[in-house]
Amino acid sequence: MLRERILAALAPRRTVHAHCDIPCGIYDPHGAEIAAKTVSKMVALIQDGWAEGGRVEPGSQADLEVRNKVIRCVKVKEEHAELCKRELQVLWSDYFKPEHLEKHPDLHDRFWKALKQAGKCKQSVDAAAAAELEAQVARIADVFWETKGGRPS
Repeated sequence: MLRERILAALAPRRTVHAHCDIPCGIYDPHGAEIAAKTVSKMVALIQDGWAEGGRVEPGSQADLEVRNKVIRCVKVKEEHAELCKRELQVLWSDYFKPEHLEKHPDLHDRFWKALKQAGKCKQSVDAAAAAELEAQVARIADVFWETKGGRPS
């Protein structure tokens, strides 16, 4: 009897959902925006490194340095494209609600396209694809901030 009363007192009064499974209510598209910008920057650095690599002696220390830089940039590009996907998925699955979809019926399509675009950025070193990812994430962020009543100042 005492055990049941204690359990009843500790039981949640209502069920809530959040990105970290604790009802903090903290959501922000900034992580996805930064990740998308990082993808674009890494693509530019990879392309610059590749161009630089054509001007050095193959097998030289300078060649190794260029290759090292390119490899590191590819790794960061891959990580941030995946991070962008994860950040978008959290917003899509945990933040946006049916009332948001009523106002923005294309919201699912926006997310689907942005997630596919992040995957494309992982598969390529395409500046146009990276710029498109940034634009798609920005459009989602615009909807997010509209639902929150505006961007913080």
